[in-house]
Amino acid sequence: MAITRTELLEIIRNGENSGVEFKRDDIQNHDLAKELVAFANFAGGMVLLGVEDDGSISGTTRDKLEEWVMTACRDKIRPAIIPFYELLKEIEPGKDVAVVRVSRGFDVHTVWHNNKNAYFIRVGTQSREPTPEELGRLFQQRGGFRVELRPVSGATMADLDHRRLKNYFTHVRQQDVPADRDEAGWQTLLFNTEIMVEDGITVSGILLFGRNPNRFLPQAGIDATAYHGIDKDYASSERSILRGPMTPLLNDDDEIVEAGLIEQALAFIQRNTIAAGQIGEGGARREEKPSYPVEAIRETIVNALIHRDYLLSSTDIELSIFSDRLEVISPGRLPNGITPERMLTGCRAARNQLIKDVMRDYRYREHSGMGVPRKIVKSMKNHNDTEPELIEDGERFIIRLFR
Repeated sequence: MAITRTELLEIIRNGENSGVEFKRDDIQNHDLAKELVAFANFAGGMVLLGVEDDGSISGTTRDKLEEWVMTACRDKIRPAIIPFYELLKEIEPGKDVAVVRVSRGFDVHTVWHNNKNAYFIRVGTQSREPTPEELGRLFQQRGGFRVELRPVSGATMADLDHRRLKNYFTHVRQQDVPADRDEAGWQTLLFNTEIMVEDGITVSGILLFGRNPNRFLPQAGIDATAYHGIDKDYASSERSILRGPMTPLLNDDDEIVEAGLIEQALAFIQRNTIAAGQIGEGGARREEKPSYPVEAIRETIVNALIHRDYLLSSTDIELSIFSDRLEVISPGRLPNGITPERMLTGCRAARNQLIKDVMRDYRYREHSGMGVPRKIVKSMKNHNDTEPELIEDGERFIIRLFR
């Protein structure tokens, strides 16, 4: 979409930012490519050729500027980018400015220079090379790979809980499995279900069925705290670091023999949120009343486990219980263009698809993907007529339920 002279002058007055870069038009082609790649790997943006760093207009001087720009985008960017180009004339007397604009890319783009590829991202007013963690998240956002299918260094089949695996396939999925000592048969089964890849056990495999997930993935847990008041404080009624595989161990009657991470979290919430008892009939008995509906808190915990960014290795999921609310903080931004508003309408997208599928197999989630509007919003409305809050705050996502 073309911009007017007035709009361009306003952009220049506002200065460089996350989506605007000023450049002289005598820059090298790989320097232009660097800025456009950084914008495409972020949220899109524009390079204004013929504008100095301080916002003064020097104008364009290069012959066949449009052809030079398009050639740079074809030869110096991989995959190639076709930008939107326009030349605005006489921004100041005798001075033209070229606008080169790119949208957010569907792929991760690189600058091809000196026979090697270089990645760049936009951070504020700077275009710089990403850290390994930032690059991993970028590929994840673009669908280039799934972190949950990465092999876990050092993990082998011996690090999986064979009881839970056998329970999952025979009892939950109702399918035949190899004999216990048929290692090749089990490897084939785990490979076909993405619990295992050629290089070893996957992140999802360890999270779902690992004997000790935190041995390999320190972030694979829930940091749970129950506070006395409405603010975080050193004083608390209970603090617990919840660890273990996500899945439970079930018996033939579908009863839980060993709790998984979800049941541990639910038990923590239950013992720290039971409301004051109510007088039963005849005044002789008190009935415990839960402060939150089970459907809402289960969906909240399951959502955090499914959607968290496991590339962020320095922090657990945070479960906080206050006197007036319950909060669950999941590390990482929402995946694949999802927003809190879209979640409220039932929009379905998962960062960790295998974990989502297994949670659905255990009936923690429904097939429709309507867990947030049906199980969180609706059940809280029916329970105490409150509206849950869904908040994306930087590198974390918060679900807040009110007592």
